Amino acid sequence: MKIGIIVAMDKELRQLQSLFAESNVKVEKCGIGKVNAALGAQRMINEYHPDCIISTGCAGGNGDDINVRDVVVSTELCYHDVYCGTAIDNTTQYGQVQGLPARYTADPWLLGKAVNAGSEFIHPGLIVTGDWFVDTKEKMREILGHFPEAKAVDMESAAIAQTCFINKVPFISFRVVSDIPLRDTNASMYHDFWNTVAERSFLTTRTFVESIMS
Repeated sequence: MKIGIIVAMDKELRQLQSLFAESNVKVEKCGIGKVNAALGAQRMINEYHPDCIISTGCAGGNGDDINVRDVVVSTELCYHDVYCGTAIDNTTQYGQVQGLPARYTADPWLLGKAVNAGSEFIHPGLIVTGDWFVDTKEKMREILGHFPEAKAVDMESAAIAQTCFINKVPFISFRVVSDIPLRDTNASMYHDFWNTVAERSFLTTRTFVESIMS
């Protein structure tokens, strides 16, 4: 099996590259945001032809049952900053690109492997994506007002999911919670995450990859 792993930032890339030396696991950086994520996913598909793609990196947690260093595994993904209106099609939902699914579901086999890993720190659920670094309680409350069941917020996963959906490539996202905006001020949790605990946080992705390759 050929596995593609996509991250957004150099700090994530360095940590994951140190965990994966196998020739059938390709780790690449796409850059921050939805456009970079979609371009990176399409490049990965065109050049590497993976059997599945994993998006991994960090995300903000919802402040409910999620804590820093927990891992959210996508059951579904959508955008928190997309609204196509009702002028042409009044069935399109908030967060949905018209003509595409309202939510992108993770590959069932990949999701089963992730959930069966059995760690108490893994939380399956909805991940929402947008071009906004959520560093205030007010913004997080706004997002959760539209998606109260969301477990995590990031800037890339749904765009990679959309690209994989179009190309018919199985996909799943693992997001390590770096901060809880509803409990934080000025993203201090986020900065502390990279300074203190990030190095131990991507081992879940490593364990998952080993499980699907075995």
